[in-house]
Amino acid sequence: MPLVSVIIPTHNRAHLVERAVLSVLRQTFKDFELLVVDDGSTDATPEVLSGFRARLKPLFQENTGVSSARNMGIRHSGGELVAFLDSDDEWRPTKLERQVDLFRGGRPNFICHTDETWIRNGKEVAQGRVHRKQGGRFFRRALKRCLISPSAVMISRELLDSVGWFDEELPAAEDYDLWLRITAFHEVDFIEEPLVIKHGGAHDQLSRTVPAIDRFRIRSIIKILADPRLSGVDRIAAVQELIGKCEIVASGCAKRGKMAEARHYRELAESYKIPESRSR
Repeated sequence: MPLVSVIIPTHNRAHLVERAVLSVLRQTFKDFELLVVDDGSTDATPEVLSGFRARLKPLFQENTGVSSARNMGIRHSGGELVAFLDSDDEWRPTKLERQVDLFRGGRPNFICHTDETWIRNGKEVAQGRVHRKQGGRFFRRALKRCLISPSAVMISRELLDSVGWFDEELPAAEDYDLWLRITAFHEVDFIEEPLVIKHGGAHDQLSRTVPAIDRFRIRSIIKILADPRLSGVDRIAAVQELIGKCEIVASGCAKRGKMAEARHYRELAESYKIPESRSR
């Protein structure tokens, strides 16, 4: 079996998926298999993929979302390492090579991500300080926002199996959810070189099509708080972030006249607040 399994989930991106596939096939590291999971596309995606049939493994499922598509790829993969690539992104040629070199350095529970180049509407844009990538232990920063891009990550199958795959009940923030489960207990390697080109601004990106994504981040924080291994300091940080996100979502619901939903999130926040008498 190849050392690395590369998984590309895609849905109705016939105009983009070829670029992603080619960026994988042009990697300097060659010991990989490429699995492209078509998540129920109704456009010309199958025809585009058929042109690469000898160089990739096409998989098809009914449209059930990106988490399900990535998990299907994992189920059919055989590599010791797994790398993901979103179908609207692309890799620079040495991406896999650089990460495999780190893996061969011997760190157990291997996970590595790289820096990125951001393209919005065809123009390169600078990353803000809050989005700055890093390695090491950064669970508390990961609570604030998603700091690892699926397109930039390589992870050992052993670690992925131990923490669990993508949560198929989350229609968005599924990557945020997985990174919390990893960064809470494991160090992350980081290559400070933009080996991934992320293209933004498309109309079908989840950040644009799924409203109030913090709702799903809240569910992820509740999940990690249920893990008894979470340290005291990290637990306090998670509770504080949960309360803050609940208040943001509640305010948004109230503005849209969804008062019952606003009340739900305010009550949820209150249930996690430490009574003043206990905080002294």
